[in-house]
This record gives sequence, C-alpha cells and structure tokens, in this order.
Amino acid sequence: MDGDNIARLAYLSLLGAVLLFWFFTQNRQGMNKTLQQIAAWAFIFIGVIAAYGLWEDIRGSVDPGLRMSVSDSGISVPRAPDGHYYLQLMVNDKPVDFLVDTGASQVVLSHRDAERVGIDTSALNYFGRAMTANGEVRTAPVEIETIGLDGFTESNLTAWVNEGEMDRSLLGMEYLQRLPSVQITNGALILQR
Repeated sequence: MDGDNIARLAYLSLLGAVLLFWFFTQNRQGMNKTLQQIAAWAFIFIGVIAAYGLWEDIRGSVDPGLRMSVSDSGISVPRAPDGHYYLQLMVNDKPVDFLVDTGASQVVLSHRDAERVGIDTSALNYFGRAMTANGEVRTAPVEIETIGLDGFTESNLTAWVNEGEMDRSLLGMEYLQRLPSVQITNGALILQR
C-alpha cells in the first residue's frame, strides 16, 4: 500500500468511527428497536444479493417462455439469455444436452456425454482434428445407434468425441440438415419435422 491509500484508509476509518459514535449516542434510549431494524435491513440486503446471484436459475425454472414448445408441425426453441439455442436429445436412449451450433459440420459429443451414453472412450482412436475457439483438438469418430428429438429419430449417425474439455455437446449440421426445415424467426429456432 502506498501513502495515499493508507491516508484514505485512515480517513475512512475515522469517519466510520465518528458515524458509529453519533449513531449510538442518538439512539441510546431505543437501542433494542434500532438493532432490530438494522437486522431486518441486513436480511433484506442479503436476500437481494442472493436473488441477484441466482436470477438465471430462478428465471429458467419460473419463466415458461424459456421452454421449447412442440406442435404437430415442428418444435420451437426460444433463444437462451446467453444468445444460444439449447436442445435435449435422446442419444442411445439417454438424454444429452446440446448447444445448437450451425457452424459445426458434425455432431460432437463431450467426453463426459460419450461415456454417459455407453461409448468406451478409452478404446477410441483420436485421429481427427478440429479447430475450435480454444485451438486445435483431437477427435474420434463414433457410431451413434439412435439420436432423436421428440419423435424425429435417426439411426446409425456418425458423431465425433472431442478429447478436449467441453461444457456441453454440439449439435452440428450433420443432424440439422436431416430435418426438413431449420429457421430462426423472432428469437426462436424453428425445427420442422
């Protein structure tokens, strides 16, 4: 700490001590009531901070607008607050959360998701290469027995397992181009069956 910071700290400490002294001398008679009010305001302040920190989780579970809607003609997926589209597909009869990535040509499974759907990742040959935002990563091809989204199921789809770290699997054009129509309209991804 340099001299200016020490002087500021000393000034703020002295100011705080003076304010505390004034507060206690002004409220001597009703100190119990004053302390109750301080505690109430402290709990309100802590509650506001907690609600702010958990807002995305609260919003995702309370706001029905963030869920996909299914109709006879297709599926409408709202854009998430981060600007992306997310879908949950059944891969080998296990749910896998995907980030819809129209810039990815293949379906790419994270290492964790590949193991969860029954792929033996220790036996894979990571001979493929893919360029990502984090640089080049090695990939291994796998055959997915079934992959489906609400009644639209594909069999024997080739996907790739990423050897690097991924937050979630990517749903690329290899799967999306099999749908009759994929559109982004008014902040929603529309998948027609």
